[in-house]
Amino acid sequence: MITLFRNFAKSKWAAGLFALLILSFLIVGGSQTDVFSSFGPKHVIDAGERSVDGARFRADFERVRANLQEQAGRPVSFDDMVKENIHTQYLDSQTQRLGFLAWAWNAGIRPGKELVLKQIRQIPAFFNQVSGQFDQDRYEQALAEQGMTSEMLEQDLRDQYVASQFGGAVFAGARVPRIYGALLAGQALETRDGRWFTVTQAMAGSAPAPTDAQLTAFLNENAAQLRRPEFRMISIALFNPAPNSQPAPITEERIRERFEFRKAALTNPEKRTFVTLTVPTKDAADRVVAELRAGKSPAEVAAANKIEAAAYNDTPQSALGDPAVGAAVFGLSANQVSNPIQSRVGFTVAKVTSITAGAPATLESVRSALIDELRAEDIKGATYAKVEQYEKARQEGKNMADAAQAIGARLVQLPPFTADGRLPDGQPLNAPRQIFESAYALSKGGESDIIDAGEGQYFAVRVDDIRPASLPTLAEVRAPLAQQWTLRENARRLSAKAEELAGRIRAGEDIAKVAASAGAQLSTRAGVQQSQASQTELGEGVLRGLFGQGKGQVFTGAQSANSFVVGHVDAIHGAVPALAAPLVEQVRPRLTQAMANAMVEQSFNAAAARMKAKNDPAAAITALGIEAPAAAPAAPAAPAPAKK
Repeated sequence: MITLFRNFAKSKWAAGLFALLILSFLIVGGSQTDVFSSFGPKHVIDAGERSVDGARFRADFERVRANLQEQAGRPVSFDDMVKENIHTQYLDSQTQRLGFLAWAWNAGIRPGKELVLKQIRQIPAFFNQVSGQFDQDRYEQALAEQGMTSEMLEQDLRDQYVASQFGGAVFAGARVPRIYGALLAGQALETRDGRWFTVTQAMAGSAPAPTDAQLTAFLNENAAQLRRPEFRMISIALFNPAPNSQPAPITEERIRERFEFRKAALTNPEKRTFVTLTVPTKDAADRVVAELRAGKSPAEVAAANKIEAAAYNDTPQSALGDPAVGAAVFGLSANQVSNPIQSRVGFTVAKVTSITAGAPATLESVRSALIDELRAEDIKGATYAKVEQYEKARQEGKNMADAAQAIGARLVQLPPFTADGRLPDGQPLNAPRQIFESAYALSKGGESDIIDAGEGQYFAVRVDDIRPASLPTLAEVRAPLAQQWTLRENARRLSAKAEELAGRIRAGEDIAKVAASAGAQLSTRAGVQQSQASQTELGEGVLRGLFGQGKGQVFTGAQSANSFVVGHVDAIHGAVPALAAPLVEQVRPRLTQAMANAMVEQSFNAAAARMKAKNDPAAAITALGIEAPAAAPAAPAAPAPAKK
């Protein structure tokens, strides 16, 4: 059962329905109970007592968009997602999910609060990266960053337990009959006898050189593949210093002033190496203290009390998430054991093994870092000053080139590129994506406002020229086009010749005689099995033909890029039972998994239908604040199960 459930956890249902929030904080189910639905705004999803309003749907779908943008490496708008029907796919999956969860709640599948709290304390995002301890501040901060509350997270975790327990129950009782495996084993071990021969290009004849008319027609047939994308040529005004420019010197007075300002932060703090052991009760902590002070090692004490010891090496006090633990540890001397410390998640006992004294920073030890810091600030300040001067010049009526020249900004022309930042040779142009977005948002001759590329980088864009999408001329692509036309015509001749010879065999002529008339060598094989080894030895065309036709039938098919095979199925032999039986048991678990996945899918569909779960794509589009491409009526989450 454990193996089956692990397999289920990797299936599309587990990926779509189980705890997506916990795994990535990218897509959240976003469910809520709404018992006053008739008084509120129109819901996007309704599933029994579960519902999602427009504001909640927009917030959830915004997370979906952020995920897509990260994967695509470019901006993705709500309009783009709606055109691809991503909103309806998301609506259907969430409607089905909420419908099932509403049914499960009514059916009494309700996890206890202890399970939810246990799961919260196992999420890595809620733990201090240095101490490894659960951090309430990080917990609240992580939720706030995702626009969530603890109640919403707990609801999602309850939903996870419901779905996982239901899926585990289905998998625990699923087991397909052996006849299913027998059918597959019989097919895999079946053998066939056949005869065949190969038809080559020489037998079929090669196509002559194409005419201009034929090439033009071929060019038009493949216009979608051959059409060149739109390219844009732009100039950009850069306000940061040139890479090879000489930086301004940093005075000694500024270096000393910055050092005095940051001296406390630059000082190496005192660090300690220690071990902590956390237990739930004060009595348990007293036992740990006694055992450590009696001479036992932290590892021995941890093993005896069935807990884990947390080791900290050269750790400053500021890195400890629990102030009470930090104050206690840094109040101990070397090799001293603390009294029980009331921590956030129980009682902690600490033992300090070594202390590294803090070292005050010296000017010489941090001089180079301070110079780099001051120089970076100067560059940012000078860049922003140029930006302000440029905007003033533009307000005075100067165009981009004149304004850039007046303030000493650099004007750079980029090579032609496509909307996704590709050069004519297909290679990516190494530039910020804001440049591509700005260039394709302007018309020819258009000039953008100042654009912030982040990290103190600013630029402005002017579209110098636009090369519209177009088909290449025949002269530009004659040679490769002629090559492809010839390949296609040769393939047609080869296929026609093979069908001609196969027709003679179907008419009753002996295959050996037909092969001899074409100058081909006849191959005869008995006991061919449908396996990877047979495909490698005989070729895909032969194997597909032998096992794709019945006894006494003729087959044809491509054997390679420049050959066809023509053959005849002479006999079919069933699998040997003694050899098929072991294979039956090998494939049975995989068949069981496929069947259980289908059972889970049908169960979710039936539960959603029972709760009359439905969604409203039009309301979803309205919530996203975009114009609907077409009216879309409310759709049920899943078809109702067949009546018995």
